[in-house]
Parts: sequence; structure tokens; C-alpha cells
Amino acid sequence: MSNQNQWCTNDMRKTIIKNSIRRFRFENNEMSQQELADKAGVTRHAIISIEKGAYYPSLELAFKIARVYHTELLTFADRLLQVKNK
Repeated sequence: MSNQNQWCTNDMRKTIIKNSIRRFRFENNEMSQQELADKAGVTRHAIISIEKGAYYPSLELAFKIARVYHTELLTFADRLLQVKNK
């Protein structure tokens, strides 16, 4: 895979994650960044960084965020990917 293709893939992931986390917060009674952070056991700054695309969540944090939304990680990831396709 060329460096350009890797960059495009990373850029797409960044867009998917930052747009979707915010959308999921608002689909859940307009959950604040602080509420999500408290429930996931991280700082508000971590949630802000994910939404801005400056930070990729670890697998552990992704599981925690999925649990906040009462869904399995694969279901949560699938919904993240569907956002980009809409």
C-alpha cells in the first residue's frame, strides 16, 4: 500500500470517528462531552480530542464508549462506518 493510500485511509477514519462520536452523544439525550467522559472513565479533553480527530481511541476506550451506548463494539463500529456512507 502506498503512503498516499495510507494517508487517505487514516484521513477517512479520522472523519468517521470525530463526526460519529458527536452524533452519538446527541442521539443519546444530547449527552455532554463531560457526561460521556465520566461514563467512559476518561477526561473531557480526551473526548474533545477524539471529536476533533486529534486522537484515536485505544481499543479499550472504544469498548468503553460502545458500552456507554449499550451496544457491542462491532455494532458500534458498523454504525460509525455507515455514517460516512450517508
